[in-house]
Amino acid sequence: MLNRLWLSFFLITVLCVAYQSIFANDLEISTRVVMAWFDAARVSVDISIGLIGLMTLWLGLFKVAEHAGLIAVLGRGLSPLFARLMPEVPKGHPALGAMTMNLSANVLGLDNAATPLGLKAMHELQTLNPEPERATKAQALFLVINASSVTLIPVTVFLFRAQQGAADPASVFLPILMATSMSTLVGVSAYCLSQRIGLFNRVVLAYAAGFALALAGLITWVSQWAPADMGRNSGALGNGLLIALIVMFLGWGYWRKQPVYDQFIDGAKEGFQTAIGLIPYLLAMLVAIAGLRASGALEAALAGFAWLAVQLGMATDFIPALTTALIKPLSGSGARAMMLETMQTYGVDSFPALVAATVQGSSETTFYVVAVYYGVVGIKRDRGALACGLLADLAGVVTAIYACYLFFPPN
Repeated sequence: MLNRLWLSFFLITVLCVAYQSIFANDLEISTRVVMAWFDAARVSVDISIGLIGLMTLWLGLFKVAEHAGLIAVLGRGLSPLFARLMPEVPKGHPALGAMTMNLSANVLGLDNAATPLGLKAMHELQTLNPEPERATKAQALFLVINASSVTLIPVTVFLFRAQQGAADPASVFLPILMATSMSTLVGVSAYCLSQRIGLFNRVVLAYAAGFALALAGLITWVSQWAPADMGRNSGALGNGLLIALIVMFLGWGYWRKQPVYDQFIDGAKEGFQTAIGLIPYLLAMLVAIAGLRASGALEAALAGFAWLAVQLGMATDFIPALTTALIKPLSGSGARAMMLETMQTYGVDSFPALVAATVQGSSETTFYVVAVYYGVVGIKRDRGALACGLLADLAGVVTAIYACYLFFPPN
């Protein structure tokens, strides 16, 4: 699947270059595409190098928590749910703790903490894999969860809106919460149904009900804040929880009389090796995506969506935001750039900009997650996770558009 998809990106790019060179007399298109490929190759290395510090820090801390038994304690909290969704993972396996911490970081919007913990979980799950080059059901489901990435505190989107001068940077909070929850619900449900993983049992429903109650409580709590303070308070909460997490790791290790410094160094060494190993996988995907962007293929797709909306008699106010939606599964940095471009072109509080911001917070970058999470353990054969991740992206985008029409009806 990944092989065909990757090759198709280059094929589409080459066809677009040939068309524009011959029929549009754009002789510079090939230069732009080649330069985009070279820039993407450089960026892929920059990203991997930039991850070294984060990887060494978080895998070092994770090693301390693992030796101190904290991960096992935390893993037991979700073990009943994982036992139903991932029956092939043994009770008490280290992967359960890593997945628990990864999901907690994602929920809190702590992306820098979530990625290293997610990669650690993939490594642990790989120890249970009888076919090392093909994803297990547990690995694929875990990838779908990360691709849909339910986030309760989208601090990054708030900060970008504030930077662009939004009157109320946090006004998109509830639309994003609706979109990201629907993205996760659709992605996980689709994968479980396709793989015949039971969803309708008391344990899964109990966890779902607990999540719904927690979500309702959070919305009630946040709604009491002054709108102008929501982004700032959310950021303070996220950073405070991040500090608490680090203190908990180190404090638990000290309480259990573990050599925390030595264990941290051992884990940090693993983080360095992991970050360097990501370079070829990131380079392959980012170069292919850069060609699509430089060749105009994405812009052509957007024009097609606008034509289709007109033919169906649909409103077209949201069409400019689809640049963010189209690039979001492919490139996180590209989607952020498109969101900012929409804000600058139409105004940060315009309807297209509000939709773009909501889409940006609705899910993760699916192809990036696939490339990194599968690449770090050498998986080459997918098990339906990519398709379910893209379906989750679609659900997030549709919900984002609906929520913005509900909360911010255009004039």
